[in-house]
Amino acid sequence: MLPDAGQITVVKPPLDARLMELPRDRTCIVEGFKPAHEAWKARGYPCEAEFGGSHATTIICLPRAKKDARALIAQAMAPGAEMVIIDGQKTDGIDSILRDMRKRVEVSAPISKAHGKLFWCMAPDAELFEDWRDGPALTEGGFWTAPGVFSADAIDPASALLVDALPDKLGHEVADLGAGWGFLSAHILTRADVEAVHLVEAEHMALECARRNVTDPRAVFHWADATAWTPGRKVDAVVMNPPFHTSRTADPALGQAFVRAAAAMLKPQGQLWMVANRHLPYEQCLQDSFANCFEIGGDTRFKLFHAARPKRQVRR
Repeated sequence: MLPDAGQITVVKPPLDARLMELPRDRTCIVEGFKPAHEAWKARGYPCEAEFGGSHATTIICLPRAKKDARALIAQAMAPGAEMVIIDGQKTDGIDSILRDMRKRVEVSAPISKAHGKLFWCMAPDAELFEDWRDGPALTEGGFWTAPGVFSADAIDPASALLVDALPDKLGHEVADLGAGWGFLSAHILTRADVEAVHLVEAEHMALECARRNVTDPRAVFHWADATAWTPGRKVDAVVMNPPFHTSRTADPALGQAFVRAAAAMLKPQGQLWMVANRHLPYEQCLQDSFANCFEIGGDTRFKLFHAARPKRQVRR
Protein backbone atom coordinates (compact mmCIF):
# COMPACT_ATOMS: atom_id res chain seq x y z
CA MET A 1 0.00 0.00 0.00
CA LEU A 2 2.81 2.44 0.87
CA PRO A 3 4.84 4.21 -1.83
CA ASP A 4 8.10 2.41 -2.61
CA ALA A 5 10.30 5.40 -1.83
CA GLY A 6 10.38 8.58 0.23
CA GLN A 7 10.14 9.40 3.91
CA ILE A 8 7.29 8.00 6.00
CA THR A 9 6.35 10.41 8.76
CA VAL A 10 4.25 9.13 11.66
CA VAL A 11 2.62 11.94 13.62
CA LYS A 12 1.85 11.49 17.33
CA PRO A 13 1.80 7.67 17.45
CA PRO A 14 0.77 6.14 20.78
CA LEU A 15 3.63 4.39 22.53
CA ASP A 16 2.00 1.00 21.93
CA ALA A 17 1.69 1.61 18.18
CA ARG A 18 2.99 -1.33 16.12
CA LEU A 19 5.36 0.24 13.61
CA MET A 20 7.48 -2.80 12.85
CA GLU A 21 5.89 -3.21 9.40
CA LEU A 22 7.16 0.21 8.33
CA PRO A 23 10.66 0.35 6.79
CA ARG A 24 12.83 1.60 9.67
CA ASP A 25 15.28 3.44 7.41
CA ARG A 26 12.47 5.58 5.93
CA THR A 27 10.39 6.21 9.07
CA CYS A 28 10.45 9.38 11.17
CA ILE A 29 8.35 10.17 14.25
CA VAL A 30 6.81 13.57 15.00
CA GLU A 31 6.05 13.90 18.71
CA GLY A 32 6.02 17.12 20.72
CA PHE A 33 5.35 15.54 24.13
CA LYS A 34 8.79 15.20 25.67
CA PRO A 35 8.43 11.82 27.46
CA ALA A 36 6.97 10.17 24.34
CA HIS A 37 9.55 11.90 22.12
CA GLU A 38 12.37 10.45 24.21
CA ALA A 39 10.73 7.00 24.27
CA TRP A 40 10.63 6.84 20.46
CA LYS A 41 14.22 8.08 20.23
CA ALA A 42 15.26 5.34 22.65
CA ARG A 43 13.74 2.80 20.24
CA GLY A 44 16.03 4.07 17.50
CA TYR A 45 13.64 6.25 15.50
CA PRO A 46 14.61 9.71 14.27
CA CYS A 47 12.24 12.16 15.96
CA GLU A 48 11.10 15.72 15.36
CA ALA A 49 9.28 17.91 17.86
CA GLU A 50 6.95 19.62 15.38
CA PHE A 51 5.42 18.65 12.06
CA GLY A 52 6.46 20.68 9.03
CA GLY A 53 7.60 20.40 5.44
CA SER A 54 6.63 18.01 2.69
CA HIS A 55 6.71 14.25 3.23
CA ALA A 56 6.03 11.50 0.70
CA THR A 57 3.82 9.59 3.14
CA THR A 58 2.30 10.88 6.35
CA ILE A 59 0.48 8.74 8.90
CA ILE A 60 -1.52 10.89 11.31
CA CYS A 61 -2.57 9.28 14.57
CA LEU A 62 -5.55 11.47 15.29
CA PRO A 63 -5.26 13.71 18.38
CA ARG A 64 -8.26 14.49 20.57
CA ALA A 65 -8.58 18.19 19.74
CA LYS A 66 -10.49 18.67 16.49
CA LYS A 67 -8.66 21.88 15.58
CA ASP A 68 -5.34 20.15 16.17
CA ALA A 69 -6.39 17.18 14.02
CA ARG A 70 -7.51 19.39 11.14
CA ALA A 71 -4.34 21.48 11.31
CA LEU A 72 -2.17 18.36 11.11
CA ILE A 73 -4.14 17.04 8.15
CA ALA A 74 -3.79 20.38 6.34
CA GLN A 75 -0.03 20.33 6.94
CA ALA A 76 0.19 16.79 5.57
CA MET A 77 -1.60 17.87 2.39
CA ALA A 78 1.56 19.64 1.21
CA PRO A 79 2.85 19.88 -2.37
CA GLY A 80 4.73 16.69 -3.16
CA ALA A 81 2.78 14.53 -0.75
CA GLU A 82 1.95 11.15 -2.27
CA MET A 83 -0.20 9.63 0.44
CA VAL A 84 -1.85 10.71 3.69
CA ILE A 85 -3.12 8.06 6.09
CA ILE A 86 -5.48 8.90 8.98
CA ASP A 87 -5.66 6.51 11.92
CA GLY A 88 -7.96 7.27 14.81
CA GLN A 89 -10.29 6.13 17.52
CA LYS A 90 -14.03 6.77 17.51
CA THR A 91 -13.63 8.65 20.79
CA ASP A 92 -11.14 10.98 19.06
CA GLY A 93 -13.57 11.91 16.28
CA ILE A 94 -12.39 9.68 13.42
CA ASP A 95 -15.94 9.37 12.01
CA SER A 96 -16.39 13.14 11.90
CA ILE A 97 -13.01 13.63 10.22
CA LEU A 98 -13.83 10.95 7.65
CA ARG A 99 -17.14 12.63 6.78
CA ASP A 100 -15.50 16.03 6.47
CA MET A 101 -12.68 14.73 4.28
CA ARG A 102 -15.06 12.91 1.93
CA LYS A 103 -16.59 16.29 1.10
CA ARG A 104 -13.20 17.56 -0.13
CA VAL A 105 -11.16 14.68 -1.52
CA GLU A 106 -11.49 11.07 -2.62
CA VAL A 107 -10.57 8.74 0.22
CA SER A 108 -10.28 4.98 0.52
CA ALA A 109 -12.93 2.81 2.07
CA PRO A 110 -12.17 2.85 5.81
CA ILE A 111 -10.65 -0.16 7.50
CA SER A 112 -12.38 -0.74 10.81
CA LYS A 113 -10.49 -1.94 13.84
CA ALA A 114 -11.34 -2.53 17.50
CA HIS A 115 -12.47 0.99 18.41
CA GLY A 116 -11.48 3.04 15.42
CA LYS A 117 -10.82 3.33 11.70
CA LEU A 118 -8.03 3.87 9.22
CA PHE A 119 -8.33 5.43 5.75
CA TRP A 120 -6.14 7.25 3.26
CA CYS A 121 -6.05 9.53 0.25
CA MET A 122 -3.57 9.61 -2.63
CA ALA A 123 -1.86 12.67 -4.14
CA PRO A 124 -3.95 15.11 -2.09
CA ASP A 125 -4.58 18.69 -3.19
CA ALA A 126 -3.20 21.09 -0.57
CA GLU A 127 -5.49 23.94 -1.62
CA LEU A 128 -8.58 21.96 -0.64
CA PHE A 129 -7.54 22.07 3.01
CA GLU A 130 -6.22 25.62 3.36
CA ASP A 131 -9.08 26.57 5.68
CA TRP A 132 -8.02 23.77 8.05
CA ARG A 133 -4.59 25.26 8.54
CA ASP A 134 -4.18 26.62 12.04
CA GLY A 135 -1.23 27.53 14.20
CA PRO A 136 -0.19 29.81 17.05
CA ALA A 137 -2.48 32.82 17.28
CA LEU A 138 -3.28 35.65 19.68
CA THR A 139 -6.28 35.22 21.98
CA GLU A 140 -8.53 38.11 22.93
CA GLY A 141 -6.52 38.36 26.14
CA GLY A 142 -3.37 39.09 24.18
CA PHE A 143 -1.67 35.69 24.69
CA TRP A 144 -0.38 33.33 22.02
CA THR A 145 -1.87 29.83 22.07
CA ALA A 146 -2.22 27.02 19.52
CA PRO A 147 -4.57 24.12 18.70
CA GLY A 148 -4.01 21.17 21.02
CA VAL A 149 -2.38 23.29 23.74
CA PHE A 150 -4.07 23.23 27.15
CA SER A 151 -6.45 26.18 27.60
CA ALA A 152 -5.99 27.25 23.98
CA ASP A 153 -9.15 29.36 23.80
CA ALA A 154 -9.04 31.31 27.07
CA ILE A 155 -7.22 31.75 30.35
CA ASP A 156 -7.67 28.69 32.53
CA PRO A 157 -9.86 29.65 35.54
CA ALA A 158 -7.79 27.54 37.95
CA SER A 159 -4.60 29.35 36.95
CA ALA A 160 -6.37 32.70 37.27
CA LEU A 161 -7.42 31.73 40.80
CA LEU A 162 -3.83 30.81 41.69
CA VAL A 163 -2.44 34.08 40.32
CA ASP A 164 -4.72 36.04 42.66
CA ALA A 165 -3.50 34.02 45.66
CA LEU A 166 0.26 34.38 45.07
CA PRO A 167 2.13 36.56 47.57
CA ASP A 168 4.13 39.63 46.57
CA LYS A 169 7.36 37.91 47.63
CA LEU A 170 8.17 34.54 46.08
CA GLY A 171 11.96 34.51 46.36
CA HIS A 172 14.68 35.03 43.80
CA GLU A 173 14.39 31.81 41.82
CA VAL A 174 11.04 30.23 40.91
CA ALA A 175 10.01 27.17 38.92
CA ASP A 176 6.70 27.00 37.04
CA LEU A 177 6.04 23.28 36.54
CA GLY A 178 3.79 22.42 33.61
CA ALA A 179 4.09 26.04 32.51
CA GLY A 180 1.87 25.67 29.43
CA TRP A 181 1.78 28.82 27.33
CA GLY A 182 3.17 30.91 30.17
CA PHE A 183 0.23 32.54 31.95
CA LEU A 184 1.51 31.89 35.49
CA SER A 185 5.10 32.82 34.65
CA ALA A 186 4.04 36.10 33.06
CA HIS A 187 2.45 37.09 36.37
CA ILE A 188 5.31 35.80 38.51
CA LEU A 189 7.67 38.03 36.54
CA THR A 190 5.75 41.16 37.56
CA ARG A 191 7.66 40.87 40.87
CA ALA A 192 10.88 42.89 40.86
CA ASP A 193 12.70 40.63 43.34
CA VAL A 194 12.37 37.56 41.08
CA GLU A 195 15.69 36.91 39.35
CA ALA A 196 14.74 33.84 37.31
CA VAL A 197 11.62 31.86 36.43
CA HIS A 198 12.09 28.37 35.00
CA LEU A 199 9.23 27.45 32.66
CA VAL A 200 9.19 23.65 32.57
CA GLU A 201 6.80 22.23 29.97
CA ALA A 202 6.61 18.84 28.26
CA GLU A 203 4.52 19.96 25.25
CA HIS A 204 6.81 21.55 22.68
CA MET A 205 4.15 23.72 21.05
CA ALA A 206 2.96 25.05 24.41
CA LEU A 207 6.53 26.05 25.23
CA GLU A 208 6.91 27.75 21.84
CA CYS A 209 3.80 29.78 22.65
CA ALA A 210 5.28 30.60 26.06
CA ARG A 211 8.40 31.98 24.36
CA ARG A 212 6.15 34.46 22.56
CA ASN A 213 4.15 35.32 25.66
CA VAL A 214 6.98 35.64 28.16
CA THR A 215 9.73 37.80 26.69
CA ASP A 216 11.26 38.91 29.99
CA PRO A 217 15.00 38.03 29.99
CA ARG A 218 14.60 36.46 33.42
CA ALA A 219 12.52 33.65 31.87
CA VAL A 220 14.36 30.36 31.26
CA PHE A 221 12.62 27.78 29.08
CA HIS A 222 12.94 24.01 29.51
CA TRP A 223 11.32 21.46 27.18
CA ALA A 224 11.20 18.69 29.76
CA ASP A 225 9.08 16.31 31.79
CA ALA A 226 8.42 18.31 34.97
CA THR A 227 8.36 15.13 37.07
CA ALA A 228 11.95 14.33 36.03
CA TRP A 229 13.48 17.80 35.53
CA THR A 230 16.19 18.93 37.95
CA PRO A 231 17.28 22.57 38.26
CA GLY A 232 20.95 23.50 38.37
CA ARG A 233 20.43 24.60 41.97
CA LYS A 234 17.55 24.44 44.43
CA VAL A 235 14.80 27.01 43.90
CA ASP A 236 12.99 29.26 46.37
CA ALA A 237 9.46 28.55 45.16
CA VAL A 238 7.47 26.33 42.86
CA VAL A 239 4.19 27.50 41.36
CA MET A 240 2.03 25.02 39.46
CA ASN A 241 -1.32 23.97 38.09
CA PRO A 242 -0.39 20.36 37.36
CA PRO A 243 -2.09 18.24 34.70
CA PHE A 244 -4.19 15.32 35.87
CA HIS A 245 -5.17 13.47 32.70
CA THR A 246 -3.51 10.64 30.84
CA SER A 247 -5.34 10.68 27.51
CA ARG A 248 -9.03 10.91 28.53
CA THR A 249 -8.55 9.23 31.90
CA ALA A 250 -8.17 11.20 35.12
CA ASP A 251 -4.87 10.16 36.71
CA PRO A 252 -4.24 11.73 40.16
CA ALA A 253 -0.84 9.99 40.25
CA LEU A 254 0.39 12.49 37.66
CA GLY A 255 -0.32 15.49 39.88
CA GLN A 256 1.12 13.63 42.86
CA ALA A 257 4.34 13.13 40.91
CA PHE A 258 4.43 16.91 40.34
CA VAL A 259 4.13 17.44 44.12
CA ARG A 260 7.06 15.10 44.83
CA ALA A 261 9.10 16.73 42.06
CA ALA A 262 8.43 20.17 43.55
CA ALA A 263 9.54 19.04 47.00
CA ALA A 264 12.75 17.58 45.59
CA MET A 265 13.83 20.80 43.84
CA LEU A 266 13.06 23.28 46.62
CA LYS A 267 15.50 24.77 49.14
CA PRO A 268 15.04 23.68 52.78
CA GLN A 269 12.80 26.70 53.44
CA GLY A 270 11.26 26.57 49.95
CA GLN A 271 7.56 26.97 49.30
CA LEU A 272 5.00 25.47 46.93
CA TRP A 273 1.93 27.30 45.62
CA MET A 274 -0.51 25.03 43.82
CA VAL A 275 -4.04 24.87 42.46
CA ALA A 276 -5.98 21.65 41.78
CA ASN A 277 -9.47 20.46 40.91
CA ARG A 278 -11.35 20.01 44.15
CA HIS A 279 -12.02 16.28 43.69
CA LEU A 280 -8.36 15.31 43.27
CA PRO A 281 -6.69 13.53 46.23
CA TYR A 282 -3.46 15.50 46.76
CA GLU A 283 -3.64 16.18 50.50
CA GLN A 284 -1.85 13.03 51.67
CA CYS A 285 0.92 13.40 49.10
CA LEU A 286 1.43 17.03 50.16
CA GLN A 287 1.58 16.02 53.83
CA ASP A 288 4.08 13.28 53.02
CA SER A 289 6.26 15.69 51.03
CA PHE A 290 6.18 18.86 53.15
CA ALA A 291 6.44 19.67 56.85
CA ASN A 292 3.75 22.33 56.52
CA CYS A 293 0.75 22.19 54.22
CA PHE A 294 -2.40 24.31 54.18
CA GLU A 295 -5.45 24.70 51.98
CA ILE A 296 -5.62 28.47 51.57
CA GLY A 297 -8.80 28.95 49.57
CA GLY A 298 -10.52 28.15 46.33
CA ASP A 299 -14.09 27.77 45.16
CA THR A 300 -16.54 24.98 44.37
CA ARG A 301 -14.36 23.73 41.50
CA PHE A 302 -10.77 24.31 42.66
CA LYS A 303 -8.69 24.29 45.81
CA LEU A 304 -5.50 26.24 46.54
CA PHE A 305 -2.57 24.88 48.52
CA HIS A 306 0.47 26.44 50.14
CA ALA A 307 3.14 24.02 51.32
CA ALA A 308 6.53 24.77 52.87
CA ARG A 309 9.70 23.10 54.15
CA PRO A 310 10.06 20.03 51.91
CA LYS A 311 10.92 16.82 53.68
CA ARG A 312 14.41 15.80 52.66
CA GLN A 313 13.55 12.12 52.36
CA VAL A 314 11.51 12.96 49.27
CA ARG A 315 13.04 11.46 46.13
CA ARG A 316 11.80 11.15 42.57
